[in-house]
Amino acid sequence: MIYDLEYNSERSKLFIPEYGRHIQKMVEHAISIEDDKERNEVAKSIIAVMGNLNPHLRDVPDFQHKLWDQLFIISDFKLNVDSPYPKPSREKLQEAPSPLAYPQNYPKYRFYGNNIKTMIDAALKWEEGDLKEALVFNIANHMKKCYLNWNRDTVDDKVIFDHLFELSDGKINLNKKEEDLTEASDLIRGSNNKRYSKSSSTSTKSTHKKTHRNRSRKRY
Repeated sequence: MIYDLEYNSERSKLFIPEYGRHIQKMVEHAISIEDDKERNEVAKSIIAVMGNLNPHLRDVPDFQHKLWDQLFIISDFKLNVDSPYPKPSREKLQEAPSPLAYPQNYPKYRFYGNNIKTMIDAALKWEEGDLKEALVFNIANHMKKCYLNWNRDTVDDKVIFDHLFELSDGKINLNKKEEDLTEASDLIRGSNNKRYSKSSSTSTKSTHKKTHRNRSRKRY
């Protein structure tokens, strides 16, 4: 009969399961060694084995530092050896991470999207000139196109100019310009042409596949 069976419920907890039970037992053996010199030699041997288990991480910065930190974590911070790096603490490991600062964007005109505000802020940083004016009108045309995607009815340019004036905090005023934006019919037609060309190319490919399939049939 076998009396030396080990059950997982009787084994010690694996602090880093990725290294497995054998590394855990090696660390527990190192903790039990009383001689300081021998314990340090065993710890270095364990570090070498841990490094061989992760050869793909050798190019990672501070690879050895991470291995020594993981060695102390596996030992539940009970291993007393001379580490070439500062020893981690249990309090630092259990410290809760600081919450991430997620961007809070609540656009007033959601049909323009969140990126339109970023585009406007970038345009405000440009120097005055023809390039900035062209960029501002491109942004206004993009706003008009987004507005038409939300509402297929015609939209007055003044509405777009007023929204652009408001989103730019009054720094961009196209109401004083005599140039008009692109016609709504042209913007809608352009988007429809893209959809039609995509669908037509798909149908052409499917027709070609059917024709090729029919040609490949054997006739008796």
